[in-house]
Amino acid sequence: MSEAESTALESSRRAADARLERAKLGGTDPSTDRRRQRQEREEQFRAPVTSSEMVKGPTELVTDTRPRVNWLVLVVASAIILAFSVWAMLAPSHARDVMLHVVTWIGTNLGWYYVLTVTLVIGFVLWVALSKEGKVRLGPDHSRPQYKLFTWVAMLFAAGVGIDMLFYSVTGPIQHYLQPPAGAGGDVAAAQDAVVWTMFHYGVAGWAMYSLLGMAMGYFAYRWGMPLSIRAALYPLLGKRVKGGLGDAIDIVTLIGTMFGVATSMGIGVVLLNIGFSLIFGLPQGLALQIALVVVAVVLTVAATSSGVDKGIKLVSELNIWSAAAMMLYILVTGQTAFLLNGLVQNIGRFLFTLPERTLQTFVYEGDGAVWMAGNTLFFWAFWLAWGPFVGLFLARISRGRTLREFVIAAITAPVLCDFLIVSLFGNSALFQVFNGNMDFAQLAIDHPEQGWYALLEMFPGAAFLIGLATLSGLLFYLTSANSGAMVMANFSSSIPDPGDDGAKWLRIFWALVTAILTIAMLVAGGVTTMEYATLIFALPFTVIAYLVMMSFSKVLRMERAEREGRTLRRHSAAAHGGAVPDRTWRQRLAGMRSYPSKKQVAQFMERTVQPALADVLREFEAQGYDAALVATPDADSGIAGHRLTVTITGQRGFQYHAKAVEAPVPTFGGRGAVHSGKDVYYRVEVFAQTGSEGYDLYGVTKQQVIDDVLDRYEAHLGFLAYTHEHEYASVLTPARPVAAAMVDEAAEDAAEIRQNLEQSEPDDR
Repeated sequence: MSEAESTALESSRRAADARLERAKLGGTDPSTDRRRQRQEREEQFRAPVTSSEMVKGPTELVTDTRPRVNWLVLVVASAIILAFSVWAMLAPSHARDVMLHVVTWIGTNLGWYYVLTVTLVIGFVLWVALSKEGKVRLGPDHSRPQYKLFTWVAMLFAAGVGIDMLFYSVTGPIQHYLQPPAGAGGDVAAAQDAVVWTMFHYGVAGWAMYSLLGMAMGYFAYRWGMPLSIRAALYPLLGKRVKGGLGDAIDIVTLIGTMFGVATSMGIGVVLLNIGFSLIFGLPQGLALQIALVVVAVVLTVAATSSGVDKGIKLVSELNIWSAAAMMLYILVTGQTAFLLNGLVQNIGRFLFTLPERTLQTFVYEGDGAVWMAGNTLFFWAFWLAWGPFVGLFLARISRGRTLREFVIAAITAPVLCDFLIVSLFGNSALFQVFNGNMDFAQLAIDHPEQGWYALLEMFPGAAFLIGLATLSGLLFYLTSANSGAMVMANFSSSIPDPGDDGAKWLRIFWALVTAILTIAMLVAGGVTTMEYATLIFALPFTVIAYLVMMSFSKVLRMERAEREGRTLRRHSAAAHGGAVPDRTWRQRLAGMRSYPSKKQVAQFMERTVQPALADVLREFEAQGYDAALVATPDADSGIAGHRLTVTITGQRGFQYHAKAVEAPVPTFGGRGAVHSGKDVYYRVEVFAQTGSEGYDLYGVTKQQVIDDVLDRYEAHLGFLAYTHEHEYASVLTPARPVAAAMVDEAAEDAAEIRQNLEQSEPDDR
């Protein structure tokens, strides 16, 4: 053994002896203290593993019940955006060259990553929709949609359609026909794919990203009571860490990516409207008019924010749908109707049958494949990633009460079909001109897409009317994006506990100004091409957040599955009873079919039957040593106080039995024969668990039947806890905890004893 080794060994022995001596004297080992402190810190920030821990989310994420500005997110995000804007305006050529170099590198080295990310997002949302968890609602189990199906689908379409679609619907198909990603171009093969490529870029991929973020934010906001934000959607994965610096970083990345997406759409809008206003009013085309249009958008956004005319903006959102529909109908009727309809049918068919191949296509074997991908597919994938939080937030706010299946299926079908209609009608109208030898128009559409779009409109009968209608439609899309973008940015830079609230008005004005500065900067630096570059670059960090959202959402859906399946694992004495109180007599069932109790009758039933029954169960729980409570719950809606019995189970999700009066409309048909007349509503006494109403009516049962129902549901809850512990899965971020099966079994034995004691009580006490 060398001298150095001997010295090290002796030092180790001395340290061990010192630790032993401190232990004998009652001291503590500093390394043990550090390890214990580290374990306590890890436990404090550990992500939730079960649904019993998920219920802590609202209290851990929300410290103030009022909306407040997140100054760190606001300052850092706006500083980065303004710094980029100043750079782009002061050194436009340098900014354009640097971004081109970065985009070329991304297209060459990370094209596969963008393609794989979008493919996984599409697969994930389809898995959610088609799985058993697709029945889960964006809200409690008893919640129902706020809007009718047609209205809701129309709002979905309005949310995801921007003026950029009009821009690319002409230049895209012509470019794909003459300069396809593979082949010489200008032949039948290129013609068959020309419109389909643009439909692909505006198809399922974008709406899958909207669906992912929309259903994630809506689920955690409406079902778990968390803020309507990206960071809340990551709570199951990151725990309390989303409240601090990590959550702020997530919001900053989301905000910057969204800002570039909105600014790109606005920039494309002003480039397009610049031509329309020039044709209609004779104004000179150029950067000055484009900047003037940006200023108009800011002024109208400020006016809408400060004067309370948001309803007018909603009217504008609906009007742009009708104007777009009128424009499509005009083109179909006055254009090559048969050719357009034949093309539409073939385009949709080819899209459906080639979708898997296109989704995973990287053109690795084509010489300029990376260049084509960067300017087309990768740009659009980045565009949808950037727009995902923006559109997702809107979709979440209009979809409370929808099931996940409804949400996803509607989002990736109805609006996509509308997108296909616009792209196919414009694209095939443009191709018809190219097929008939109008190559000057084709070159114009490739070199100057905004001029090519209006050049196509000038070829139709009544061109002046059509140009005016198209400019109006584009202006409405443009103004809607500007106003909505300012609102969404204000929300992302604020902490808003209530999903129905928005950021401060002054903050919306601030972001409208920042968006205008960024839009002008990119126009100065090179126009639409520079916007495409910036979007592709700044959307890259958000791909990481998309993966985290999928991991977080899949984890919480496993919790949903554990809760659903755990409720079926009940003891024979607590068998499921099909949504009705067990042991209800046939006379009670028949009486219930004719009963429409009034508010007074239900209030008496609550006080004479429900409250005494729950009080008896409470006393027995307390006698068994449980931490139980019974509280009256005033209800402003019904005016009838409910009663909530809770049992705290240490380390587990507590038990709740909440009897509450619910107003219901008197049916105008069916098997019941009303015993009274002149009533439009009656009242039910429904039982609510943590996830919502259990769906059955207690009214008309006896005290003992209420007691039996409480114990049945308590034993079912214990079965659920046992199942969730059996199916906990450890991950790197959320290691599983020791199974508490023994504690659950002990609680089940106590429940059986409680039932026996209550059954042996005197009849007068029942």
